[in-house]
Amino acid sequence: MNDRQIMEDLLQNTKGLCDLYLHGVIESSTPQVHETFQTALNDTLCMQNGVYSQMESRGWYQKTQEQQQKINEVRQKFSAPQG
Repeated sequence: MNDRQIMEDLLQNTKGLCDLYLHGVIESSTPQVHETFQTALNDTLCMQNGVYSQMESRGWYQKTQEQQQKINEVRQKFSAPQG
């Protein structure tokens, strides 16, 4: 397993943890449990961002630029009155 594969695995795992912790925050039965999950979520989001940043700096996570027309279409769709 090379460095890129390790980073990809780490990124996927941290994303999965974020999802689990988010559900823990939403479903918490007490303020203490809520705070514990919230702290874990925030810490894991920071970790995920760090992994992503490292991957991007090495060219292992490519961002694509979306066409402005598509962005405008989505913006219009969600800003239109729902009826």
